[in-house]
Amino acid sequence: MQTPYYNLEEGLLRRNLALIRNVAQESGAEIILAFKAFALWKTFPIFREYISHTTASSLYEARLAKEEFGSLAHTYSPAYTENDMPGLLDCSGHITFNSLSQFHRFYPMVKAYTAHQVSCGVRINPEYSEIETALYDPCAPGSRFGMLASQLPETLPEGIEGFHCHCHCESDALALEHTLEHLEAKFAKWMPQLKWLNLGGGHLMTRSGYDVQHLINIIKGLRQRYPWLKVILEPGSAFAWQTGSLVSSVVDIVENKGIRTAILDVSFTCHMPDCLEMPYQPAVRGAESIPFDTDVTGVDNVYRLGGNSCLSGDYMGYWRFETPLRIGDEVVFEDMIHYTTVKTNMFNGIHHPSLVLERPDGSRQILRRYTYEDYRDRMD
Repeated sequence: MQTPYYNLEEGLLRRNLALIRNVAQESGAEIILAFKAFALWKTFPIFREYISHTTASSLYEARLAKEEFGSLAHTYSPAYTENDMPGLLDCSGHITFNSLSQFHRFYPMVKAYTAHQVSCGVRINPEYSEIETALYDPCAPGSRFGMLASQLPETLPEGIEGFHCHCHCESDALALEHTLEHLEAKFAKWMPQLKWLNLGGGHLMTRSGYDVQHLINIIKGLRQRYPWLKVILEPGSAFAWQTGSLVSSVVDIVENKGIRTAILDVSFTCHMPDCLEMPYQPAVRGAESIPFDTDVTGVDNVYRLGGNSCLSGDYMGYWRFETPLRIGDEVVFEDMIHYTTVKTNMFNGIHHPSLVLERPDGSRQILRRYTYEDYRDRMD
C-alpha cells in the first residue's frame, strides 16, 4: 500500500472497547468517547456495539455525534456563541458551561428549547492536577477552565444539574483517587443539588499496567457516597491507545556534521504534532530509541528522522535500526491513532496520510484517501 497512511487495527480497537465496556458495567459509570482524541466516523458502527454516547467540544463535533454516531452529545466548550447555540441544542443532550456568566447568558435559550431535554452543568476546577506538562494542565494558576469553589453560590442557579471536572492526561487510577479527594473537599456540599458528575478524560485504562480494578473500586465508592449521581467518564486516548500506526517511507538520507537524517514522506509538525508539543519520542518499529543528548557520531545505523516540511524543527532523533536505511524503506511509527488524525494539518501542502482500517482477517479498507482538492478547498 502506498505510504503514507494511518493503519488502524480493528482487533486492537475492539480489545480496548471491550475493556472499557467492562469497566462501565462493573463500576456503574457511563464511559463515552471524546472526539478530541478520535473521530474517525466510518468506524462508529464498531463503537456503537460497545458504547452509546460521545462528547463534543464544538458545534462540528456535536453534529458529528448526532449525525454520524447517532446520539446526542455531551458538550463542553470554554465559550459558546449566539450563532452556535441553536445548533448545539439540536445536537446535545448535555451542555456544560465554563462560567456562570455563560450559563446565565444561554440558559434562557436552553429552557425555551423543546425538541428534546437538555441537561445543563458547569465545569469546576478542583485546583489540583498531577499533569507534569504545563501545556496540558487545566488546573494551573490562572487557568481559563472551570469555576473555583469560591466562585459558586451556596445554592446553584435553577437549571444546573451537573458538574464537569477534567484534570487528567493519560493518567492512572491513583491520580483519579487523589483528584476526588480534592474535589470532594471543595465541592461535596453542592453534590445534593446535582444529578450527574462528569469526571472528564485522561483516564488511560487501556494502558498496560493500569490498575483497572482500582478504577472500578474508586467509582463504586464514589457512587456509594453519592448514590443519586450519575457518574460519567469521557476518555479520549484510552479508546484508541496502541491500536495502530503511521506508516511512512524514506525519501532521502542526508548527513551534516556526522548526523545522518532520514527524510520521510510524513511530517512531525503536520502528522504527529503531539511529538513536538508534549514533547515525546515515539516508538519506531524495529528500531531502538536513543536519548537525544547521546553522541552518535560514527555509530552505525543511527538516524535522526526528519519530516518533509520546511519547518527547521520538523525532526526527531535518534533511533538505531537493525540495518542501514535505504530510500524506499518503510518507517513505522507505533501508536499513532489517538490525537493524530484529529490534529493533523496540511501545512506546506504535504501529501496527507490516508486512513486505513485493517480488519481482523488482515484485509485492509481505505477509509479515506486525501487529494490535492482537499488541500485546495480548505483555502478557497
